[in-house]
Amino acid sequence: MKLLKFLPALAFAAFVGQSSAFSFGASDDAVMLAPPALDLPANAGNLQTAVFAGGCFWGVQGVFQHVQGVKNAVSGYDGGAANTAQYESVSNGDTGHAESVSVTYDPSKVSYGKLLQIYFSVAHNPTELNRQGPDSGTQYRSEIFAQNAEQQKVAQAYIAQLDAAKAFDKPIVTKVEMGKAFYPAESYHQDFLTENPSYPYIVINDLPKVAQLKKLFPDQYRAEPVLVKNQ
Repeated sequence: MKLLKFLPALAFAAFVGQSSAFSFGASDDAVMLAPPALDLPANAGNLQTAVFAGGCFWGVQGVFQHVQGVKNAVSGYDGGAANTAQYESVSNGDTGHAESVSVTYDPSKVSYGKLLQIYFSVAHNPTELNRQGPDSGTQYRSEIFAQNAEQQKVAQAYIAQLDAAKAFDKPIVTKVEMGKAFYPAESYHQDFLTENPSYPYIVINDLPKVAQLKKLFPDQYRAEPVLVKNQ
């Protein structure tokens, strides 16, 4: 359940007036992290898939939909079984699933390492354990679902690199796991940020992430998002 899902308009206005006291979404002082020292080579003509979990999938999807070279970004569930891959079940926090985003990308346009850099820099806070901003539970954990051994190696190396550089005030809690299946979420969750830009939760938590993507990664930013409904 998203914290602001049923927040009345007047209460929301008051909440926004005090929002500086909270750390929901990307902060104004976010900085671009160093790129991974280890990356996967460009492979022209062959689309690849990366799966990231970092809190509510609305914002993570919204960020990657604005990245040049991304061909599709689908909200869904990863880490659990097929028969529990529904929002009502996942919201209980006991299915093993994490709200995730499957990113299909052209590695000749954007590398896996660049996606990792964006994921750690603006898409979420990798130091929050089993929560993200206002949302708590294992379904909101920080996790990378590697699609092969090469992705696993690059992701683990990047986490070690960032921890060694003390890129964050706290240790990174992001897990890296391989061999799990991704299940697309319900249609009403797809393209949610683009379709609902004035939704209170989106305004506070997720639009700042897209703004930080544009600010920190101007060469990777695309103004028109790639949407699931247009696939």
